[in-house]
Amino acid sequence: MMNTEDLQKAEFLTKEQITKMAPSVYAMQPSNDVSDKYTHIPTERVIDDMATLGWKPIEAKQVKARKKSTQGFQKHLLVFRNNDIVINGEDGDTVYPQILLTNSHDGKNSFQFQAGLYRLICSNGLVIADEKFEDVKMRHMGYTFEDLQVKIKDMVERLPLTVESMNKMKAIEMGQEQMIAFAREAVSARFTAKELNRIEIDVQELLNPVRKEDRGNDLWSVFNVVQEKLITGDFSYRAGGKPRKAREVKNFKQDMVINKKLFNVALEYAS
Repeated sequence: MMNTEDLQKAEFLTKEQITKMAPSVYAMQPSNDVSDKYTHIPTERVIDDMATLGWKPIEAKQVKARKKSTQGFQKHLLVFRNNDIVINGEDGDTVYPQILLTNSHDGKNSFQFQAGLYRLICSNGLVIADEKFEDVKMRHMGYTFEDLQVKIKDMVERLPLTVESMNKMKAIEMGQEQMIAFAREAVSARFTAKELNRIEIDVQELLNPVRKEDRGNDLWSVFNVVQEKLITGDFSYRAGGKPRKAREVKNFKQDMVINKKLFNVALEYAS
């Protein structure tokens, strides 16, 4: 893990780096599966437009193509950050707002933008699932820089609401029973009801912080500890009476779904 100073100086991804991480980002034409009505707007154009607005990519991923015909055109994720926009918590908990973009060049997806937070303390990425931060979708047909500018400006203007939610969670102290109840509810963000009927999870393990900065009974700390454990797979469980080690969530679509569900659970406890 990089130290705080390194993270603050982290460089944005180059085109060459993105190409290695997610080649489908730079598809210059759509797959053969698309209809004649499909309008191809390359993700590269959005990257350039986002850079003009001050947001540059720091992370890139793509899913595994389900069909040979969509290889190189599949769904991909780009995470953008603007280093001029940072939330410095009074307790030293520094958070960078992020914008997550998903798209594909196989005709299956429109541009979709979601708000996120990057927590400097633990190199932890969160996806906001607040009703005030509804996902922003843009169709390829009719895409313009001016439209993108309006939508990104709107997302940025709502950032104070994120600080409000974060501070609200920090102000809520949880008892041991509440923390266990939260962890039990949180596991359903990663596992289905059918899976949970077949396995046993010691939720107390999910509540054990990895670092001293996360030691605390406030909702924000508990939420971040549980979220990190569920995503990184830093916990064990029993299946069929045998101990198993959880795996890290590497599929970005599953990662985003888990994050959103967990954020909603935390907001319920904060209300």
